[in-house]
Amino acid sequence: MGTETVANRRHRVVVIGSGFGGLFACKHLEHDNVDVILISKTSTHLFQPLLYQVATGILSTGEIAPATRIVLRKHHNTQVIMGDVHDIDLVNRTVTSELLNRDTVTSFDSLIVATGAQQSYFGNDQFATYAPGMKTIDDALELRARILGSFEEAELATTQEARDRFLTFVVVGAGPTGVELAGQIAELADRTLVGTFRNIDPRDARVLLVEGAGAVLAPMGPKLGSKAQRRLEKMGVEIQLNAMVTGVDARGVTVKDKDGTERRIEAACKVWSAGVQASELGKMLADRSDGTATDRAGRVVVEQDLTIKGHPNVFVVGDLMAVPGVPGQAQGAIQGATYAAKQIKAEVAGKQTSEQRKPFKYFNKGSMATVSRFNAVCQIGKLEFSGFLAWLIWLVLHLYYLIGYRSRTVTVFQWFVAFLGRNRGQMAATEQWVFARLALEAMNGNEADAREVRAEGGAGPAPATEPAPAPVAEPAPDGQPDSGNGETSSQPGESVTPGTTRPASG
Repeated sequence: MGTETVANRRHRVVVIGSGFGGLFACKHLEHDNVDVILISKTSTHLFQPLLYQVATGILSTGEIAPATRIVLRKHHNTQVIMGDVHDIDLVNRTVTSELLNRDTVTSFDSLIVATGAQQSYFGNDQFATYAPGMKTIDDALELRARILGSFEEAELATTQEARDRFLTFVVVGAGPTGVELAGQIAELADRTLVGTFRNIDPRDARVLLVEGAGAVLAPMGPKLGSKAQRRLEKMGVEIQLNAMVTGVDARGVTVKDKDGTERRIEAACKVWSAGVQASELGKMLADRSDGTATDRAGRVVVEQDLTIKGHPNVFVVGDLMAVPGVPGQAQGAIQGATYAAKQIKAEVAGKQTSEQRKPFKYFNKGSMATVSRFNAVCQIGKLEFSGFLAWLIWLVLHLYYLIGYRSRTVTVFQWFVAFLGRNRGQMAATEQWVFARLALEAMNGNEADAREVRAEGGAGPAPATEPAPAPVAEPAPDGQPDSGNGETSSQPGESVTPGTTRPASG
């Protein structure tokens, strides 16, 4: 593809990313006189707002992550390429992606970059070892294994101190993801798992929601935030505001309160939902264009038509773009991608030039978050409400944006089982889900993570010069210390998992 000339081919649009922005860009170019090439480092289109339901056993990955190739199968002008983009040449108009150490160079006439965002630890990336984020399928499956594994370890714990630690769950960040996840962990303990253990009562689990700011769901305003907080507290969730997490390890977290005092929360299972940072491609685009800047989160400060300075054929949409008043949500990505596609269509058809483009205008359709079954908070314009009606609207909206009739049908059935009954259909968990990410980094030569894999497996820390071994399945003796860093890890001790516990096999 890199040697192909522009002559004798249609206008080529390259789209990077298969999230909402990338997918909707392809959909809006389906019937036009252009060739579309979608490049993505994953094989699926991920419906990220429902990841927390995968993590807590309500939905399977298939419902929220259909294969991109199948979704776009009938788009005859669209080709899908798997690969991780590591270079964008704005001068020669090429994109270079890598898959299994093989580079593919793809030329473009127009480019839409929709690579989204990833979890931000605010400069403390070592926290990821014990507190994974919630941005990918791997994150959700890993967290499910951590949650269920914590209950399994609590069942086998020989001391009350160990049992309490395994039954303590800390969610960092009280935004929509944190609120939804805390509520579902509480319901999992209070409904689904009741009566399934003999040495513990899952209802004894503590779920803590820790937030550095002074409010729950701060972007949605004090009214809805207070309603969500009251509902969570009624469910038994402990909410700690103005509490900044300053340390995370296998046994718990260190928190600094507003008055400057630090305290310790002993907890095996932690999850991080505080803050996001943009894809590294944002900085690359800014550096290679004349005068384009990025904000503190790494998002690209785009022009009024969502392009970068000096390159009217390069659009940035979704979580990667920084536009005042546009939140990092699906609706922003969809509207941005739709706008970019319309500009390309109009110019290919000769109806306008880049100088004649009207500025992008965002229409805020509102925001919402579920708190528990039958309860959500919703904001539409100046209208704010909560409770059962908000929950029904949340269900309908999320069903509408799910891709495919099969996914919608299965999701409705799974919701019926989970919300009207006590069971959840996706309760499998394996050790590999917890160890895989760290083991991959160890294979790539990260010696610190290699030692962590060894320690988690119960073999004790390996010397810095020793080759990285594979994870070991045997548990370590109760009470051993640990160390950590990286993106997923754990320790020996009563449990052998990254910041939580070694999960039971599923």
